Amino acid sequence: MSAYLRIFDDFLSLFYPRLCLSCSRNLPYKQDSICVHCQYYFPKTNYHLEKENDFTERFWGRLPLESGTALYHFSKGGRIQQLIHKLKYEHKPEIALKLGRTYGKVLLQSPVFQGIELILPVPLHPRKEKKRGFNQSAYFAKGLSESMQRPWNGRLLLKVEDTGSQTRKTRLERFQNVENTFEVRQADKVAGKRILLVDDVLTTGATLEACALTLLKIPNVKISMATIAITSNV
Repeated sequence: MSAYLRIFDDFLSLFYPRLCLSCSRNLPYKQDSICVHCQYYFPKTNYHLEKENDFTERFWGRLPLESGTALYHFSKGGRIQQLIHKLKYEHKPEIALKLGRTYGKVLLQSPVFQGIELILPVPLHPRKEKKRGFNQSAYFAKGLSESMQRPWNGRLLLKVEDTGSQTRKTRLERFQNVENTFEVRQADKVAGKRILLVDDVLTTGATLEACALTLLKIPNVKISMATIAITSNV
């Protein structure tokens, strides 16, 4: 039966080609969204194997972070930058979902990320989410949730002020721009939880820091973080 399905899949691809969202080549049978070739050559960080790494270092002295990791290194003009651009600006949320499912399987085996009880995405302001059509961090959280078999919720942590783009701001300006712009709804569902806070890219960490500090106001919360990518030191 599988041979017939493969023939049927090959026939359909003549009219509705299934292309890799990274390299735009035809996807082989049973491969989904991003081809195995691209996934193999993406620059992985392997930070999930280390309690302290370049990710956690960015938050030293700023907040009590349990653990932190990113799936890939982000470099200007590189494969991951192109992939993130497609995700955010070409309406390809399935990229974040796929990467979440992939990374969730990895984190599930990591001794550093045991005990996670709840996954929360960094929220977008409702106006920005409506304009974009989706929150890429929420899709990443959903993918992680499916693989890690831990619940996620995109409506507990909210962004209540529209602060605009962070792109051209310094680290201090970024933090000042997002400070006190997040709040938690139904704090009882967060209290006492080991939370995995997730976003698409770690640059200065200002947005993740602001979210984490908001969550840490709730009793007995512990924060870990994961992102799709991390930029070089800034």
